[in-house]
Amino acid sequence: MLYTRVLITGANGLVGQELVALLSRFPEYDVLATGRDAAPRFVEGSCGYVPLDVTDAAAVRRLFQDFTPTAVINCAAMTQVDRCEEERAACWRVNVEAVETLASCCRTFGSRLIQISTDFVFNGQAGPYREQDRPDPVNFYGRSKLAAENAARDAGPDRWTIVRPVLVYGTGHRLSRSNIALWVIDQLGKGRPIHVVTDQWRTPTYAPDLAQGIERVLRYRKHGIYHLSGREMLSVYDFARRIAEVFDLNPALIHPTDRSRFREPAERPPTTGLIILKAETELGYKPRPLSEALRHLGARLGLPVSTS
Repeated sequence: MLYTRVLITGANGLVGQELVALLSRFPEYDVLATGRDAAPRFVEGSCGYVPLDVTDAAAVRRLFQDFTPTAVINCAAMTQVDRCEEERAACWRVNVEAVETLASCCRTFGSRLIQISTDFVFNGQAGPYREQDRPDPVNFYGRSKLAAENAARDAGPDRWTIVRPVLVYGTGHRLSRSNIALWVIDQLGKGRPIHVVTDQWRTPTYAPDLAQGIERVLRYRKHGIYHLSGREMLSVYDFARRIAEVFDLNPALIHPTDRSRFREPAERPPTTGLIILKAETELGYKPRPLSEALRHLGARLGLPVSTS
């Protein structure tokens, strides 16, 4: 058997953990996971692990020499939107310069690069978006991710793929940060009221579905841009209410508001969301319906969920 040697950066994050668990089930993949931690945080999956700071170009090059990956899936990024706005130099190092290094190494060693991007490359005035729509980010995080998309192309002709998800949610082991679904479940479970915006619309992405889509990009050696998100377009407020409904939590604790309530350093695009027809037709990508995804999440968390 010819093995596909897959290097995963940012493997201790939500998407990285999903990819490790998924790719480990396929005997044709030889996976090496990396992260900033000295030891892996994930518990599922069978693979090697080495600590790696993706901003250390010399360390990245040494790893390429040692492992010579067939493909690299870059999940490493600074994704906290407000932190990116306030710590621009640090954001640029992780989100852009590290991708430049990965692309350069991929070009040198003949590896393919799968770069995880975001719906925040769009301005949110005309969503949902197709792959060919023109990016126009409204905050520094989005600008850094758009620059990363451009950097990824330097991996070489037909050797780069850009994957864009939206509002990724799910669970993992010892995650360094939460996500909207876990936050809503936690706060409502403790009986705490929350304020959620009605003027931001998204197509939320369940992390296991995203991992399945990325595996198909890898398996079919797809090149170009692919939108991988959920199908359902709804406001963040309505998303929170759907979570309450599935987990049988009190929806009266969810108070509708708009962006003016929050004094955030970074602007948010109002209506993004992605059209996933290309991924559905070319990859056979089939994200779970939202309620089914939330019930799957509940089973993973060991929480009771509504069956209706």
